[in-house]
Amino acid sequence: MTTFYLKAKEIFTEEGILQDSFLKIADGRIAAINCEPEEDSDIMDLGDNRIVPGFIDLHIHGSGGFDVMDASHEAINTISKTIAAKGVVGFLATTVTDTWERNLAALKNVRQCIEQGVEGAQVLGSFSEAIFFSERFKGAHEGSYFLEPTQERLDAMLEASGGTLRSLALAPEIEGGIEAIKYLTSKNIRVMIGHTGATYDVCKKAFEAGAVGGVHIFNQMLGLHHRQPGTAGAVLHHRDIYAELIADGVHVDPVVMDLVYRLKGADKTALITDCMCAGGLNDGEYPLGLLTVHVKDGVARTESGALAGSTLTLNRAVANMIEKVDVDPLSAVHMASLTPATLLGLNDELGSIKVGKRASIAVMNKNHEILMTFVDGKQVFSLY
Repeated sequence: MTTFYLKAKEIFTEEGILQDSFLKIADGRIAAINCEPEEDSDIMDLGDNRIVPGFIDLHIHGSGGFDVMDASHEAINTISKTIAAKGVVGFLATTVTDTWERNLAALKNVRQCIEQGVEGAQVLGSFSEAIFFSERFKGAHEGSYFLEPTQERLDAMLEASGGTLRSLALAPEIEGGIEAIKYLTSKNIRVMIGHTGATYDVCKKAFEAGAVGGVHIFNQMLGLHHRQPGTAGAVLHHRDIYAELIADGVHVDPVVMDLVYRLKGADKTALITDCMCAGGLNDGEYPLGLLTVHVKDGVARTESGALAGSTLTLNRAVANMIEKVDVDPLSAVHMASLTPATLLGLNDELGSIKVGKRASIAVMNKNHEILMTFVDGKQVFSLY
């Protein structure tokens, strides 16, 4: 059994922040917190830095020049390594609108990559943000490929994924939408509503059918109006529903980021990146599914000017919630770790620093830069 200790200025545990403490890692799990090291132990002193739970990205299309739709191990592995450098320990490989055949191929590849393994952040499964959407709210998706979510198609996706499809987004108002939510929920798939013009009443039916959250709140959904709460209002109003939040200050203004946090709280606000292949790269032209995306000053847009994913990283999203919204640091960190883990039903294993959980953690400095990342006690990234 491999055992070592980490010492840091701060340790962000599930219950609070400890000062000048030790964390014991044994056999890939957190064995003890705020403990005294045994004699002749292997100790890594992290100085004035902080140990935080590793981040989980529920919604990421690509990074480092690769996209999930590339449907190769090289693509998924590169994404895995690139985001591990930003403190991510697990992610849902997210598809985008393309041909039906390419979507199935991407789901199959994610399954194969999970079986083969990757070198950085763990692939926790796939998220289909692809083909069951409203034309009006398509955003950076090619509407000509949208389909009806029939049981036959859903079964084909489940078969291609081999049980690794964890989440799927759809517009509940389209033909067969509510029935699809019920069916997917019965298969333990987390259904998110997105790219949708669903009214409050339709959203309520979707939630009653089993949908658990809203995709990138306020973006490509029927907005909030004082006489018509719309999709955004429905997500915000239902306390048990999760809200994905792209906290870059572009997709959602910091004032509205604050409103989302006040209404949903840290336990129902899941920070995501919605990052595309340009993540970590310079400005320029990049593909996103079938579209060409222009990245300028780190902001990705289609030729029509629509936002097209982002180049955000989760450590930066956490920093933005702290610096722009004045969220306390522990809550901000948990919005990128414990909340997404809970949404996926993985919070017994991941998402927080607690004895018995997997030692999938990150080391972050006071500027929210990631210095090290560990997955199951194995170092998968080091800045040094």
